Amino acid sequence: MKQLLLNIQPPAAPGFDNFIVGQNQEALASLHAVLAAQAPTRFLYLWGESGSGKSHLLLAAQALGAHIADDVHLLDEESQIILFDTFNQIKAEGGILVSAGSHAPTQMGLRDDLATRLAWGLVYQLHPLSDSEKAEALRAHAHERGMKLPEEVIAYCLRYLRRDLPTLMAVLDALDKWSLTTKKPVTVAMLKKMRQLQTTR
Repeated sequence: MKQLLLNIQPPAAPGFDNFIVGQNQEALASLHAVLAAQAPTRFLYLWGESGSGKSHLLLAAQALGAHIADDVHLLDEESQIILFDTFNQIKAEGGILVSAGSHAPTQMGLRDDLATRLAWGLVYQLHPLSDSEKAEALRAHAHERGMKLPEEVIAYCLRYLRRDLPTLMAVLDALDKWSLTTKKPVTVAMLKKMRQLQTTR
């Protein structure tokens, strides 16, 4: 029983259908336009703090055929040269490149030639979800599952658990399974018990 209840499934593969937009409507619309060849450029660069959704959108774009380059702020000199050459190759051959880093292209200490290339296309800052947006996403996810989710459980999740959305969604799914298995309503006490069991696995 314990193993069944704690078998939290990995989050669904990143896609546009499970990306919570928040304040990033313009960036998402432009990304869709680039992927549909309806934008004036085939290059798009996203930047923002950890947890803002950069990697999620890059993987979603890759699934639709785009080339991607994530965490460009971590690239060493050799890797920067490779990305620069890749950019030029994609430009010549007509592909699409979606890249991302922690800051705007010219603010990360990259090689000047690479920073210039990354800034050629569309550049957007991604904004992380606010607590209220995360709460709304959890409510919507619970509603889709037909799950009764008390507000105090949402508040507990946002205060005490890892705050990235995939983790929060996985916890919600595990709570739903436990509730269905035990035929008991979802409560803060149930969530606390689940956390205790996880620490003793």
